[in-house]
Amino acid sequence: MVEWYAYLWSLLAITGVALLFWVVSLLRRDVSIVDSAWSLLFLSALVAYIAAGETAGPRTVLIVLLVTAWALRLSAYITWRNWGEGEDRRYRAIRQKHQPGFAWKSLYIVFGLQGLLAWIIALPLVAAVSGSSAIGVLDYLGVAVWAMGMLFEAVGDQQLANFKAKAGNRGRVMDQGLWRYTRHPNYFGECCIWWGFYLIALAAGGWWTLLSPLLMTLLLLRVSGVALLERDIAERRPAYRHYVQRTSAFFPRPPRAVSEPLSNSGAQS
Repeated sequence: MVEWYAYLWSLLAITGVALLFWVVSLLRRDVSIVDSAWSLLFLSALVAYIAAGETAGPRTVLIVLLVTAWALRLSAYITWRNWGEGEDRRYRAIRQKHQPGFAWKSLYIVFGLQGLLAWIIALPLVAAVSGSSAIGVLDYLGVAVWAMGMLFEAVGDQQLANFKAKAGNRGRVMDQGLWRYTRHPNYFGECCIWWGFYLIALAAGGWWTLLSPLLMTLLLLRVSGVALLERDIAERRPAYRHYVQRTSAFFPRPPRAVSEPLSNSGAQS
């Protein structure tokens, strides 16, 4: 049974972390740092919930380990990837749209919205901690799905970083490794991670937290993930159109056979 007062404490923790990163964004004039904060919001919410709650079920250690591994890796990778790159073009567009006064507006447009979403999506984590039933098959299945997600996310990120690090690949489309089977192995991995968390929550009796993985899947496919990234990428990088024709957008599958373009120009951002 979820202890709702402890869940409110998790909201306070999320608010504190979001405020801290907002202040840093003001100093740097770069709200891209919210991407580094995203996974840490969940970790802070989970820690606060456990600290404020009166009970901790048999899944507490398991869920803490899984969330910590995911959150720290993702935050560290995004921070490293964005270091010295300036504000991401997505956030530059938001900044321009909401001027004047974006510095203050970003508190709720960017950081507040991310915090609210994190608080809602974190439901399976607190449900898993609160459940008192013994660990069983669903838990193991959840860990397996989570592990597959971590594999796709971490390996996909590393493969893309290695590809971009080679000068000869500048301006080319990354279509190797996991990127040969899905245009967004990192997003697919993120989706699997949250369905894995849900299966563990389901094993603990948290069937009602289904909103979390559904919302995360929607965000990844239609809002801030695939749809946003690919909105104009084919116009900016023409060879990406051919990549789209032969490669699945999300769910991995063997590439389709299509005629080769004249060049492979158009590396992913």
